[in-house]
Amino acid sequence: MLKSWAVPKEPPVDSGVKRLAVEVEDHELAHIDFEGEIPEGEYGAGTVSIWDGGTYELLSEHDRRLKLAFRGRRLRGEYVLVPLEGKNWLFFRTKGNGR
Repeated sequence: MLKSWAVPKEPPVDSGVKRLAVEVEDHELAHIDFEGEIPEGEYGAGTVSIWDGGTYELLSEHDRRLKLAFRGRRLRGEYVLVPLEGKNWLFFRTKGNGR
């Protein structure tokens, strides 16, 4: 299964920029490369596009707060996901890791 978050305003590439990340339904590994339209009335309706690809490393996890290192084509460096209420999370790049 692929753990997934939707980031409506694109992931932050600069430190100090915080974004909302909404936890969405886990996806089957077979859907890792899916791009296209999900019909109106279906779960996740709308356009699905792959913003980046690469690998990540979980650096730490404490009280559901995740610190990750991304090694993508566009998203590189250390990031944090902090749980808020419900399925909402705060997503930001840590200070001092580039840009």
